[in-house]
Amino acid sequence: MNIILLGPPGAGKGTQAQRLVERHGMKQLSTGDMLRAAVKAGTSVGLKAKAVMEAGELVSDEIVSALIGDELDAMASGQGAIFDGYPRTAPQAQSLEAILETRGRTLDHVVELEVNEDALVERITGRYTCASCGKGYHDTFEKPVVEGTCDKCGGQEFKRRPDDNEETVRTRMAEYRAKTAPILPLYEERGIVARVDGMAEMDDVTNAIEAILNGR
Repeated sequence: MNIILLGPPGAGKGTQAQRLVERHGMKQLSTGDMLRAAVKAGTSVGLKAKAVMEAGELVSDEIVSALIGDELDAMASGQGAIFDGYPRTAPQAQSLEAILETRGRTLDHVVELEVNEDALVERITGRYTCASCGKGYHDTFEKPVVEGTCDKCGGQEFKRRPDDNEETVRTRMAEYRAKTAPILPLYEERGIVARVDGMAEMDDVTNAIEAILNGR
C-alpha cells in the first residue's frame, strides 16, 4: 500500500507516519531526510543535490524524483511507502505518478490532516523541550509536574525552536494552501482522498487513518 500524508507543518504528519511504520512495516519517504542521507552517502543524486544546495538554490523536482525512485528501487516489492512532504505541487504529483507506474506501484490513499489555523498556532508556539533529554512540553497542554523541572531527567533548562512563532506558522499555512492544497483535486477525481481531523488526540487520528486504510 502506498499513501500520501498531507497537511501543514505541525499537523502531526511525522508522528502518524512513524506509527504506520511501526504497525505496518511501511517506509516513510521524507524528502528532507532523503536529501540529507543522499548527500552524506555521496550518491550520484546526493552529489547533484549538494552542489545545488551549496549554490544556495532550490533542489529541482528532477533531483527529488530521482531520490524517490532510488528509495523505491531499494525497497522490497511488497513494502508500502508513505510519502511525507512530497508531492507539494501539481508537477511533482504528476512526476510521482510516473515514478510509481514504472515500478508497478499504485497510489492507494491520500490522507489530509485538517487543522484549525488558530489552534495550530497555539499548539506550535506553546511547545518546548528539555535541553538535557529532549522531552517535549507545552505551555498549555503538557506542563512539567514541578514547574521548571523536567519530569524525565530533572533538568531545569528548556529550549524552544526559533521558528516556533506565530508569524512563521501562519506563513507556512499560507504556503501550504497556495502550493500543496491545489493538488488535492487531482486525487479527488480518482476518489482516493480522505480527510482526518488533525487537531484530535493523536490516538484518535491514528485510529481514523487505520479505518481509512482498512476501507472502513
